[in-house]
Amino acid sequence: MDLTFTDAELHRYSRHILLREVGAAGQARLRAASVLVVGAGGLGSPLALYLAAAGVGRIGLVDDDRLELSNLQRQVAHDTPRLGRNKAESLSETLRRLNPEVAVEVHPQRMDAAAARALLPRYDLVCDGTDNFGTRFLLGDACHLLRRPLVSAAVLRFEGQLSTFKSHAGPHFPCHRCLHPAPPPDGLVPSCSEAGVLGAVTGVLGTLQATEVLKELLGIGDSMAGRLLLWDALDARFTTITLKRDPGCALCGPNATIRDLAAHAS
Repeated sequence: MDLTFTDAELHRYSRHILLREVGAAGQARLRAASVLVVGAGGLGSPLALYLAAAGVGRIGLVDDDRLELSNLQRQVAHDTPRLGRNKAESLSETLRRLNPEVAVEVHPQRMDAAAARALLPRYDLVCDGTDNFGTRFLLGDACHLLRRPLVSAAVLRFEGQLSTFKSHAGPHFPCHRCLHPAPPPDGLVPSCSEAGVLGAVTGVLGTLQATEVLKELLGIGDSMAGRLLLWDALDARFTTITLKRDPGCALCGPNATIRDLAAHAS
């Protein structure tokens, strides 16, 4: 690992390097790491901003959506003059201005099975910042099958949840389907566009998500793998639930029936 830093890098990352748990070696690990962020909106904005600021060497952004005025209440990496622009392209401009030392790769496309097969193996870790169940289940399945850690967050109204899934790393780690075996029926859980969301809630969960990504890349602290963090903003209360691997899980169980992404093919 290259531990050589320019004077500018030493200055930019000095507060990281001062941390005993990070140091120069940890900062070099971040510089050598790559992260795929799926979703460049409310969660992806703070998540990607903090990853770029931290010096993660290569960040991929996936989003096929275009910026609308109603997005700006929470998607803080974008601004009004960019309305109508692709969100991944808009976010990439913000990240490059924040830290030009980071390589930002833009994938202005929908995350489907073909994209998952093509993109996930190119990155060390995947982040789910999406707002629909189809993509969440696709990423959960793909990360297990392609052996990539997944840091996932979700928000609605005044609440959020966060967990890390790395079931490929050992039999004691649960996968996404151990928590949610199947998507809910259509219409059962409203979207943010239907039920609303307090903008700052996405900021908190996206920042927590970035923190867990950095911990995974650095190998420090207690991983959120096997745990689910729930946050209720109105009560200002965090709750952590232990997750266990489901022996009957269709994805990671001994008699798993999901062995590829064929079910997600469009």
